[in-house]
Amino acid sequence: METETGTATESGIEKTMAAVETLRGEIGRVIVGQREVVDQLLVCLLARGHALLEGVPGLGKTLLVKTLAEATELDFKRVQFTPDLMPGDILGTEILEEDHGTGKRFFKFQRGPIFTNILLADEINRTPPKTQAALLESMQEYAVTMAGETMALPRPYFVLATQNPIEQAGTYPLPEAQLDRFLLNIHIDYPAEEDEIAILRGTTGGETAPPAPCLDADTLQEMQRLVREVHVSDDLYGYVARLVRATRPRPANGDSPLAQWVQWGAGPRAGQALVLAAKARAFLNQRLAATRDDIRALLLPVLRHRVLLSFHAQAEGIGIERVIDELLRACPEPGRD
Repeated sequence: METETGTATESGIEKTMAAVETLRGEIGRVIVGQREVVDQLLVCLLARGHALLEGVPGLGKTLLVKTLAEATELDFKRVQFTPDLMPGDILGTEILEEDHGTGKRFFKFQRGPIFTNILLADEINRTPPKTQAALLESMQEYAVTMAGETMALPRPYFVLATQNPIEQAGTYPLPEAQLDRFLLNIHIDYPAEEDEIAILRGTTGGETAPPAPCLDADTLQEMQRLVREVHVSDDLYGYVARLVRATRPRPANGDSPLAQWVQWGAGPRAGQALVLAAKARAFLNQRLAATRDDIRALLLPVLRHRVLLSFHAQAEGIGIERVIDELLRACPEPGRD
């Protein structure tokens, strides 16, 4: 009986892993190249986390999110963030209605686009912090409170936000509390030359067929449950804790490069994000145990938006990539001390 149960479990895992690979293939039919970016987005999906996609205009950030939504059977809403957008435009608002039978008037809550499975917050940093903060509760609690009533959001629920570089005109930095709620900050760079040629060829000819829906809500939630069961060794838990703690400046380490370069380090949520993301990456690559490679591959997108660089680092032209390299050097991997 135990063997039969084990076989059934293994069969279910293989089926869900195959579904992930199908999803990856459908997205690849539309998105040329950017394999690492696509994989990081799928990591967020499997880990039940939110993603912040950053890059200059024209690199396909919005197209990537729309393609992911089309390849699933999940409800999808898009909100274009603008300077005049108000919190009620996202959450919803109470409207006054009248009962034609009794003539009595009453307030009815009109749900906003936040009540969906996948919410695309397009160009999220083009709206002021007051409106950005409307997403805080939903991203952490998976609920919305309006007029004293707390309403649960549909499951699964993801906020996939895009933003242009902060230096561009007309943008507002996201509050640190909101940045911390994104599992990954995914950087989208310019495509390679061969990929750019393929993009030109594919987008200037006939219309490309949209991806076929290949993942429903129940299957996705089963995947998310299995991801939580991916094994992480005690050594890896310790390694993650050391990495995150090393980002925090301490007086005892005043002469170290990290202490000089970092003004504000990552909190415990960064460690949680790194472990969950590593589990999801292992599952995405059809493994049931996370490895050091998973940790290293996801360290930058996990910490990119959680570590605030000092004025000294900025003046010296030291970016977050250099800080991550120093972090890896300062914290030897398990078994390599």
